[in-house]
Amino acid sequence: MNQSLLSAIYPILKTSFRLDFSQIGLITLVFQVTASLLQPFVGTFTDRKPMPYSLVAGMGFTLSGLLLLSVAPRYGVLLISAALIGMGSSIFHPESSRVARLASGGRHGLAQSLFQVGGNGGSALGPLLAAFIVVPNGQGSIAWFSAAALLGMTILWRVGNWYKAHMAERAKKKSGGAEAVERLPARKVAFAISILVVLIFSKYFYLASISSYYTFYLINKFHIPVRDAQLYLFLFLGSTAVGTFAGGPVGDRIGRKYVIWVSILGVLPFTLLLPYANLRWTAVLTVPIGLVIASAFSAILVYAQELVPGRVGMISGLFFGFAFGMGGIGAAVLGRLADMTSIGFVYHVCSFLPALGLLTAFLPDVEQSKGRRKNL
Repeated sequence: MNQSLLSAIYPILKTSFRLDFSQIGLITLVFQVTASLLQPFVGTFTDRKPMPYSLVAGMGFTLSGLLLLSVAPRYGVLLISAALIGMGSSIFHPESSRVARLASGGRHGLAQSLFQVGGNGGSALGPLLAAFIVVPNGQGSIAWFSAAALLGMTILWRVGNWYKAHMAERAKKKSGGAEAVERLPARKVAFAISILVVLIFSKYFYLASISSYYTFYLINKFHIPVRDAQLYLFLFLGSTAVGTFAGGPVGDRIGRKYVIWVSILGVLPFTLLLPYANLRWTAVLTVPIGLVIASAFSAILVYAQELVPGRVGMISGLFFGFAFGMGGIGAAVLGRLADMTSIGFVYHVCSFLPALGLLTAFLPDVEQSKGRRKNL
């Protein structure tokens, strides 16, 4: 919720600071790059030395970024605020993903979806709260959300205590002779990871066109007020929260590769129709787009964790980091493209990105391989 406030108030910042789309894209780029570059390193480090209270530190960076954003007097300070919020995300996600897996009871997809639906649900609330709080009260009202960050730090301290108490139990199980995990050949794993990275690119480049520019698209094409545009954005982000929850448990039951197939390639007909729709059908189409495309990440992440067992932090950091990085690069590139052409043209170009889901056909069947090894 706190992080989504940044993109939710873009129309306000654009007017107040007289920004163009390239500058809006650069804010997103700074946030997403700081939220992405550190994550693989944090994950690799915490694989070797878990740090339960790093969750609190991550939320502390987010709190600092929010407070600075509420009083930012010029564009450079906006960029520093975005960087602090992004750093909070990079510290938080690898270790929190490990906590979710530890608490899963073996249902890794369900746990990952529950973890991420909190994030997507908060992201959906951001534009709604911005519409009703920040728009009428101005930039300074962002500081009110620091209370939520402080509450989050208190909760995460308790989660850190729980995690610390369970680390000894996990170490005991390992020393007791846990069953060895047979790995796929390194070349096959690297090839599969490369395909997953391309799928993440297609998903988050497309999502960047919605999260950063959807309100501008609606205002420009249908001439609706800012508040109404943010409500439409809330509708899309709410559907992504629901879709996120579905991807994990469905993948636990039928296999994650099938979920990846449907969630990336299955959204293509809707994205192709979106640029030609009127306001009503634009709102209708964004619901299945959000539902379907959001189900991908949980399945992709758990699939990757199964490809590289024992490296939960590194894989989580890599994929969360790459996802955020693609979102940032996508926002910057698409902002520049919008300045050179139009917002409408951006949506025409992005509508073809889900076609990259065809690459799913080349992913190995990890679940079937695991079943064969168990039978042997």
